Amino acid sequence: MTDTVGIAGDRIRSLIERVEHIEEEIKALNEGKKEIFAEAKGEGFDVKVLKEIIRLRKQDKDERDEQESLLDLYLSAMESSETERAKAA
Repeated sequence: MTDTVGIAGDRIRSLIERVEHIEEEIKALNEGKKEIFAEAKGEGFDVKVLKEIIRLRKQDKDERDEQESLLDLYLSAMESSETERAKAA
């Protein structure tokens, strides 16, 4: 192990190389994910919807239910506002 003013060069190199290896693996996995979405698109699936499903599945049920309730509430409020605006016109 080379010691330059108390810095272990071999250890630093080892850490950097491990991170670089992981970055290569992540790149390969992301490329694989891209290929899967391209395959899905080729079969006529809407990739945006698939990504939304993946996002929702990452949430726990309570969090997802709360978000859906808020979405319904906000949409309802917007629709009521539009109806009131149309009546006023």
